[in-house]
Amino acid sequence: MTATPYRYIQVQPLTKALGAEISGVDLSQALEPDVFAEIEAAFHRHLVIFFRDQKLSPAQEVAFAARFGPVGRYPFAAPLEGHPEVIAVIKEASQRTNFGGVWHSDTAYLERPPLGSALYALEVPALGGDTMFANMYLAYEALSEGMRTLLDGLRAINTAGKDGGAVRGDHLADNANRVADNAMRGQNLDKMNLEAEHPAVRTHPATGRKALYVNRAHSLRFAGMTEAESKPILDFLFAHAVREEFTCRFHWTEGALAFWDNRCTQHYPLNDYHGHRRVMHRVTVEGARPR
Repeated sequence: MTATPYRYIQVQPLTKALGAEISGVDLSQALEPDVFAEIEAAFHRHLVIFFRDQKLSPAQEVAFAARFGPVGRYPFAAPLEGHPEVIAVIKEASQRTNFGGVWHSDTAYLERPPLGSALYALEVPALGGDTMFANMYLAYEALSEGMRTLLDGLRAINTAGKDGGAVRGDHLADNANRVADNAMRGQNLDKMNLEAEHPAVRTHPATGRKALYVNRAHSLRFAGMTEAESKPILDFLFAHAVREEFTCRFHWTEGALAFWDNRCTQHYPLNDYHGHRRVMHRVTVEGARPR
């Protein structure tokens, strides 16, 4: 991979696999087109980008995320009051389960899974609470030719109800019960009924690269196969996808923001900070149907 020159921002990669910290930019301000173009280039190059020491209101976080595409809503949580595109991701000191506590790609059970997500840290534990990310381009490319050929012809059934919807944290249970949006209530969103079929290998619309697109949280089986027939292949892929050489690890600090590409990464928030409170705001950018 050749070096990419940046004139307006500084980019420090975290690992060879993916991830980079970007400095020299204040996300609370409107970004000039040339500055955003460099941020977007770094995003496509590194798949997940991080910004530290930001001071963002919910509206400013939404404005940044909206530069990448239309902002959507997460179906299982009430939004922040006054900010329908923002959800609060909170783990209280008394709670044991965290939100999204398994390797996953966000909401793969939707017909149009998100392009990406922005997560902003308001309160973090002194120790622990890191998030890991994995590169699904590398996961696909490291497979044997025979496995790639097999997967290129398969489609996966993804469901929100797999393993009882374990990807949702228990802290969202109260939110789910008090969703205030009438339109959302009218849709009667039952996690067991949200299901979508997507290619097991998707092609990124911006880069043209192929990425593995099955994940432990949501992928239940392959279309045309039973769960029992699918399980050995899926179990292998779930373990393969998060091999150490495909990953990076980000340590959160107050005011840090991460923005990841949901089309070619998976992520896993570590749950190693029991007894401490963690508060984040998340904004989701809408995506297209995987192809």
